Amino acid sequence: MGFADLLDETGGFGRFQWIHVTLLSIPGLLMASQNLLNNFAAGIPEHHCRIPNVTAALNESTVTLLHAFIPLDSSLKLSKCSRYTEPQWHLFTDTPGHTNATDLQTEDCVEGWTYDKTDFISSIVSEWDLVCTRRPLKQMSQTIYMGGVLTGAIIFGALSDRFGRKAMLLWSYFQLAVLGTFTALSPSYVVYCILRFLTGMAVSGVILNSVSLKVEWIPTKARTLVGTISSFFFTFGQMILAGVAYSLKDWRKIHVAVCIPFFIFFFYSWWYSESARWLVLNGRSKEALKHLHRVAKINGKPEMTEKITLEVLESQMQKEVQSSKRVYTVFDLIKTPTLRRISMCLMVVWFSTSFAYYGLAMDLQKFGVNIYLMQIIFGVVDFPAKLAALVMLSFLGRRVTQGTCLLMSASVIFANIFVPKDLQVTRTVLAVLGKGFTSASFTCIYLYTGELYPTVIRQTGFGFVSTMSRIGSMAAPAVLILDEILPSLPSIVYGGSAVVAGFIAFLLPETLNIPLPDTIEDVEVKGEKKSQSLKEHAQSESMAFQDFKQGGETCEENNSSGLCPLSETPVHSK
Repeated sequence: MGFADLLDETGGFGRFQWIHVTLLSIPGLLMASQNLLNNFAAGIPEHHCRIPNVTAALNESTVTLLHAFIPLDSSLKLSKCSRYTEPQWHLFTDTPGHTNATDLQTEDCVEGWTYDKTDFISSIVSEWDLVCTRRPLKQMSQTIYMGGVLTGAIIFGALSDRFGRKAMLLWSYFQLAVLGTFTALSPSYVVYCILRFLTGMAVSGVILNSVSLKVEWIPTKARTLVGTISSFFFTFGQMILAGVAYSLKDWRKIHVAVCIPFFIFFFYSWWYSESARWLVLNGRSKEALKHLHRVAKINGKPEMTEKITLEVLESQMQKEVQSSKRVYTVFDLIKTPTLRRISMCLMVVWFSTSFAYYGLAMDLQKFGVNIYLMQIIFGVVDFPAKLAALVMLSFLGRRVTQGTCLLMSASVIFANIFVPKDLQVTRTVLAVLGKGFTSASFTCIYLYTGELYPTVIRQTGFGFVSTMSRIGSMAAPAVLILDEILPSLPSIVYGGSAVVAGFIAFLLPETLNIPLPDTIEDVEVKGEKKSQSLKEHAQSESMAFQDFKQGGETCEENNSSGLCPLSETPVHSK
């Protein structure tokens, strides 16, 4: 754990770390905009079939004229997907619902739809008519985006371990800025989905490399605070998204607004220092030494530039350097017993956290509350949730926090099943609480994963386990279709997944106040020590039980009165 000592000698969590973490966290303000953009870019406006020469001339005072052209659905609202083949003028003067119009002939919206522009001036739904039979295409665009995030997690995780955190982060910023902005120019739905897929890949690159650059440049004791504060940038970004979307209400303008800032992030990211840990482990110790000297100077420790020499650096990390001479792949995550158990557990936890989170966050229109207000509420609830997570992470540890957050989110999701649908406010409050717990779970799992995997394979590990997170985010919207079978079935699936992951989280090793592991051997040694400790504990309990049993037998043989002096319990009564 020599590098941790070097960090302390260069100032610990000093001026450099503050600047470094802040600059890496600022792009997080727009990460929420990318992941939750579909709520607004693909918002579904109120709509009905277009009626030639009539719809265009309608206003609020003449909207009842539509009753002669469009039938009513079961909720006595204008049908969204059908119209009468012939005008039914007798329905124009009747009270809606009083006349039986079920026998009247209807047809599909053969001439398109008319969309209300109150909530959305323009969305991809109104742009390409993704309603009625084409409505699944709306959700498919989000699934394709998450597919890009999944692909990016796999590709950028491996590339980062090979080419460095900073290089991949720079490329990810540039890719997101260019392709995200070009998405606003999409001439068709197919082009839009392709660009969203590529943008999603860049989002993964930004997230994975930002986390690693933070973790690998900060002292052990500061990781909890940094991880939680960084997540607040994402939380605040959800409210920024609501403000941007409300002020623009046009999907093309929204895309430009949330992607152009990444050009700024790209230009200032040249200031970042590459991970010295990664440089040393990849045979570039001289570069690592320059970065350490730079950190020492910024932190007000210029005298350390003379004390920390190339020989000191290499001697401190000699074991890690020897271990890093081999090439690591995803298969190395499951070759050794301790790392295999960690990887399997993390896959389940990542999947369920993302599955429940996006199941709640990606369909805001179902709550019946103004969508922009709902987005703000979902953002605000993250502040108390993550503050609570910060306290729990610092005092209870990572394992207890992770498991508790998942189990609490499951309990809230299950509770919502039993709330009647007419109690919309209660249902919304419970959904907000569930979202808060899943957000806290996300805060913990990002920090926890970075602490569990060793430096030599940390990015590959991040990419591997976060793959399950992307699969969860892709699967979450599809589960909503199950409500056609049973209205409560989606909640049962979301909650059940969170329960399983909550219990599995307790199988992970604790990392509170433990230095980052640099090699796979570091992880396995800790696992062996824990296993040995458990074996010794079990053996001591077994020996104690045997001693107690033997003492009881001796007492029974020698005590003619039948009373054991150790327990004062009559032997013959056992």
